[in-house]
Amino acid sequence: MLVHPQFDPVAIHLGPLAIRWYGLMYLAGFIMFLWFGRLRVRQPHNFLRGWTTRDLDDLLFFGVLGVILGGRLGYVLFYKPTYYLSHPLEIFKVWEGGMAFHGGFLGVLVAVWVFARLRNRRWFEVTDFIAPLIPCGLAAGRIGNFINGELWGRPTDLPWGMIFPQAGDNIPRHPSQLYQFAGEGVALFIILWFYSRKPRPTAAVSGAFLLGYGVFRFLAEFTREPDNFLGLLALNFSMGQWLSLPMILAGVIMMVWAYRRAGGASDTARA
Repeated sequence: MLVHPQFDPVAIHLGPLAIRWYGLMYLAGFIMFLWFGRLRVRQPHNFLRGWTTRDLDDLLFFGVLGVILGGRLGYVLFYKPTYYLSHPLEIFKVWEGGMAFHGGFLGVLVAVWVFARLRNRRWFEVTDFIAPLIPCGLAAGRIGNFINGELWGRPTDLPWGMIFPQAGDNIPRHPSQLYQFAGEGVALFIILWFYSRKPRPTAAVSGAFLLGYGVFRFLAEFTREPDNFLGLLALNFSMGQWLSLPMILAGVIMMVWAYRRAGGASDTARA
């Protein structure tokens, strides 16, 4: 039987300043975004489209705002709207936790729209460029969840079941944070990185991200303990699963549309 190591959530103490592991994981995600983004800028098809490291730096700035604002508002609206309606000042206490990926994702889409408008680029052109970089941040965030001993899984009798003292029940559970790290983080990054190494129809890479993330998150939710203030919803699906289904559908539609549109353009060019 495994027991969660109960890491100290504070990584570094600098006098009165406490630097938490979760914040460092966000920083690690942003650093990986820049590192792999610079490799993407050098790829021939991206270089020919005029992508530069300056674009990458600006995208990170807009993206950080989108992640933080969207992630927090998404958590407020999707998970605890009644509570925050009664305690509106609590919305600003982001240091106490409470971020939602789907909200952060919507925030990033808005940030990308602003960037695209400022640079006179097509929206899907920008989302295709950054899509393979996003799983880096997702992987780092899930490691942060595991370090904090939060978002634990459902009870299991598998050999790697782990007791999370924060759950308060001494029951072995799925280390679902690590499943999500492996799926929506590492595996999704590898798939998108190799898929996007060659030129793809506009919106295809973005569609692949939506499809891949939606599938990995939907499957992982079967092992993740639902939020105790929500429980399971219709069809015994969690909120995370219901929010992932539209992503899966949108991803399929976008990829089909992208390839059909590219095929139609090729036929027109040959004619």
